[in-house]
Amino acid sequence: MSTQQRPDYPFSAVVGQGGLKTALILNAINPRIGGLLISGPRGSAKSTLARGLADILPAADDGATPPFVNLPLGTTEDRLLGTLDLERALNDQAVTFHPGLLARAHGGVLYVDEVNLLPDALVDLLLDTTARGINVVERDGISHSHEARFILIGTMNPDEGDLRPQLLDRFGLMVQMQGEHAVAERVAIVRQREAYERDPAAFVAQQTAEQQALRTRIEQARTLLADVTASDALYTRIAECCLEAGVEGVRADVIWLQAALAYAAWQGRTRVEGADLDAVAPWVLAHRQRHDSPSSSEPPAGPPDANNSSGADKPPEPPQSRSGSGRSGQPQGESNDSAPSGTGDNPWGAMPPQHQTAVEPAQLSAPDRPPAQQRQTDTWSGTAGSQRGQTGPGPHCGQHTTDRPDWFATLVANGGQWPPRQWRFRPRRTSQPWLHLILIDTSGSTLKQQLFGRAKGLVAQLAQQAYRAREQFAVLGFGNDQVQELLPRRRAPKTITRQLDQWTGGGGTPLRQALEQAATRLRQWQQREPGLHIRTWIITDGRTRETLDHLPALGDCVVVDAEQSFVRRGRTRELARGLGAHYMNLPATEAT
Repeated sequence: MSTQQRPDYPFSAVVGQGGLKTALILNAINPRIGGLLISGPRGSAKSTLARGLADILPAADDGATPPFVNLPLGTTEDRLLGTLDLERALNDQAVTFHPGLLARAHGGVLYVDEVNLLPDALVDLLLDTTARGINVVERDGISHSHEARFILIGTMNPDEGDLRPQLLDRFGLMVQMQGEHAVAERVAIVRQREAYERDPAAFVAQQTAEQQALRTRIEQARTLLADVTASDALYTRIAECCLEAGVEGVRADVIWLQAALAYAAWQGRTRVEGADLDAVAPWVLAHRQRHDSPSSSEPPAGPPDANNSSGADKPPEPPQSRSGSGRSGQPQGESNDSAPSGTGDNPWGAMPPQHQTAVEPAQLSAPDRPPAQQRQTDTWSGTAGSQRGQTGPGPHCGQHTTDRPDWFATLVANGGQWPPRQWRFRPRRTSQPWLHLILIDTSGSTLKQQLFGRAKGLVAQLAQQAYRAREQFAVLGFGNDQVQELLPRRRAPKTITRQLDQWTGGGGTPLRQALEQAATRLRQWQQREPGLHIRTWIITDGRTRETLDHLPALGDCVVVDAEQSFVRRGRTRELARGLGAHYMNLPATEAT
C-alpha cells in the first residue's frame, strides 16, 4: 500500500515572521534580487517558510509548477552539476548528459539548509553558476551547458559556523532572525502546529484561499514590476548610503534598487518611494556593511562604557595605571611591580582604547609548512578480483585517487563491456587550501614601546604573504576584556591598511577566552572542510595572570612573543609550550 506524502506546512499559516515572509516574496516577484540567506537560531521557522514559498510561486508561462529543489549537504559534484548517463552509455553506447540538481532548479528555487556547512567544493560550483546563470559541464567526455537561473535560498544557524564571504555576498538579501516571540504569539504557533499535526490535509485545505490570494498578488506584482521606476534622487541616495556603510563594490547598490522596485510593486505602486528603500535596507546591508563603518549597527571597539557592560559603571581611572582584572576577578595585564602605586582594581579595563599606527617589521622567518601532497596525474587501475576480490570502488584505490569511479574512463578502458574488469577512479585534488587565523593581543600592555603598532605591521606582512599565495585570512583581537572579530574569514585582501587603522588597544587580556574561541572555530571549519589546513598565529606579550594549564588544542600554531621589557617574564614561551606551538620573537622594525 502506498503512503501519501504529507503536504508542506502552508506559507500563510506561519505565525509572525512578517519581515522574512516579505523578503521571500520580494525574491519571488523579482528573481534579479539574487536570493535570500536566513540566519537564525533553531526552531525559528526558517526551513518551514523557505519550503512553503514553493507553493505560492505563480505557475510558469507553460502552466508548469516552479520546481523546489533541495540541495543536501552530502551531495556530490556529479549530483549537483550532472554527469554521464551511465544507463544509456551501457545500453546504447551513446554519451549523453544526465541533468543534475542545478538543471532541475532552473526557473524555481534551489534551497540549501545549513548552507554554512556546505563543503567548499560545492560552494565554488554554486558561486560559478549563480554568477553566470549557466551551468557548464566539461567532464566524463561530456561538453554540455544549460541555463540555471533560480532563486537561491539558504538557511543557517550562526552558532554552527560562518559562511564563506564569497557565497555570503552572492545572496541578494539576508534576514537575521532572533527567535524570540511574545507569549500570545508562542501560544498561537503551538495551536497552529497542533492542528496541522492532527490532520495535515484538512489544515492545508483551510489555507487554500489565503495561499491563492498570495499567489495572485505575487503574480500581479510581477506584471507591474516592468512599469516601476525610481527617481534620480533615489539612485543617489542608494549610492551615498552604500558608501557610508562601507560596502565593497556596487553589488549592494544594484540589489538595493531591485529590492526597492519589487517592494513598490508588492505595494501596488509604479514609483519607488523613500519608504521602499528604508523597508529593504536592513536586508541588503546586513551581510555587506563593514562593522567599522559609521552606519554599522555593531559599534567598533570603544570604551568599556560603550561596549562592555561589565565596565560601564566603573569610574574612569588614570591611563598610566597598568594592572587589571579579568572576567573572573583574577588580575590580568602587567603585574603590580610595573604599575604605579595606588591604582585601582582594573585600570586597564577603564582606560579608553588607544590607536597606534602599524609599523613595518623586518622580514618574517616563518616556520616550514607541512610537506605538500605529491602531485599525481594518472588514476589507479586494477583488475577485477584483485585486492581481496574487490571489483568496485573502495579501499583498493591508489594513494592519489578518490573512491569515486571515473565512469567514462572505466567504460573506455573496458571497451564498453559491463561489468568492468578494470576500474578508473577520479584523482584527488592536489592543492590544499590554507587559512591563517591571527590572534592579536590588543590589551593595554601592548601600548608600550609601540608593541601594538609593530604587531599590526606583522599582521599586514602575513596578509600580504597570504594574498600572494591566494590563501584565506581571519583576525581575532583580544583586549578590553573581550574577544572581537577584527577581520572575518575571507580570501586574504590585497591590503588591510584601512582595517589596521581602525584597531585600538587597551583594557585587560582575555587570553584564554581568545584561545577557546579559536579552538571552536577551528573545529567548525575543519569539520566542514576536512582538507583545509589552518595555521594559527598568536601575537602577544603574555602579560596575563590567567593560568596556562590545560590549553585547548590549536594544531599548527605559531606563538609570536611581543614582550620587550627589560625583565622578561617568559609567559609567552610558556604559552607556546602549553600549545605545542612554534615559538618566535616579534621581528624588529626595518629601522633597527
